[in-house]
Amino acid sequence: MKGSPLSRDARLVLAAQAVRAFGYGFAAVLLGVVLADRHLTGFQVGLVVTSVIAGTALASVFIARYADDIGRRRCYVILYLLLAATGVVFALVDQIWVMVGVALLGALSTEVVESGPFTSLEQAMLATELSGRARTRGFGIYNAVATAAGALGALAVGLPELARSFWSDAPGDAAWFFVLVPAALAGAAIAASLSADVEAPARAPGVHRSRLNKSRRTVFRLSGLFALDSFGGGFVVQAFLAYWLTEKYNTSVATVGFIFFGVALIQTASFLIAPRLAERFGLLHTMVFTHLPSNVFLMLIPFAPTFSIAVAFLFARTALSQMDVPTRQAYVMALVEPDERTPAAAYTNTARYLTRPLGAVFAGAVQSIGLGAPLVIAGTIKSVYDLALWRWFSHVTIPEEESSDMKS
Repeated sequence: MKGSPLSRDARLVLAAQAVRAFGYGFAAVLLGVVLADRHLTGFQVGLVVTSVIAGTALASVFIARYADDIGRRRCYVILYLLLAATGVVFALVDQIWVMVGVALLGALSTEVVESGPFTSLEQAMLATELSGRARTRGFGIYNAVATAAGALGALAVGLPELARSFWSDAPGDAAWFFVLVPAALAGAAIAASLSADVEAPARAPGVHRSRLNKSRRTVFRLSGLFALDSFGGGFVVQAFLAYWLTEKYNTSVATVGFIFFGVALIQTASFLIAPRLAERFGLLHTMVFTHLPSNVFLMLIPFAPTFSIAVAFLFARTALSQMDVPTRQAYVMALVEPDERTPAAAYTNTARYLTRPLGAVFAGAVQSIGLGAPLVIAGTIKSVYDLALWRWFSHVTIPEEESSDMKS
């Protein structure tokens, strides 16, 4: 299927993604608040967040290498079951090493978009259905659905405080990690109902599914650049931003949840606008020239004189920073050979997950310099990524964009 409407399987993938994103939106904010409530040191906070990110990297490597052989649907279901188990452990256990161990399973995420091994599977299942402009728009919808559902999850994180206002014996914040259980089980049920059409096509005997041939150089270059960008992003994952707002301004969990609800709404709009900009200016132009100014706003956040201005900078940064997500995903799919899209998606995603934990570790360490230092460092690193991406790929043409230019 090359166009609209979406196939049954595509709609199911979006539905499974939506319930997972709701859980991630809830848990990402809750995680930062719970870590602050437990009075962990900066190093311990960094360790837990790093373990969550490292887990997504490890699981993504496994998916890249083995998912097509084991079966995409089977791996998809297993990941959701691991997410349910993670919710139970985080709700009941406060020992840091237990949390670290479970986080390393890779089912939890600090973000609602590009959420680890799930994303690699979903991109592989969806990419072959779309081409040209339809592909860019499709990835825009894919990310918008995740962000909108994540926004509802972030908004719902105010429920613990609301419950305590009229129920004196309401469970503490950590117990609300149980919300992940029904969300994950619903995702597993949806994943199990996918048809065999989402599985990888059969390959000739002796041909490795994960091997890159013609696209190897392109994928390696992109992976290196995306790794740099993700390293910078590791300094400012959503859980860390929730922790920073709580520590800097003594913000309540309900207020943090409301802020990230606003962030998610802005992200949703930007995901839908980005394909339109890409149609007018090109994928690479949209990626670079929206991302660069967003980094300036990011570096301004810790220097904001008031809480309101800090939130305004955060919203401005959000409006621009996420436009490169659907365009980047479409750009990778357009640059590589059609039969190499699955490993290309998996390896470029994995490169991002491998370096993000390092950013989270350094974020915890550099807080000794200043609570807002990670935000400044992140903006600097991500700006270097933008400039390098433009330097390396500005001369590379995409046949689909050339065809569109000729038609216009």
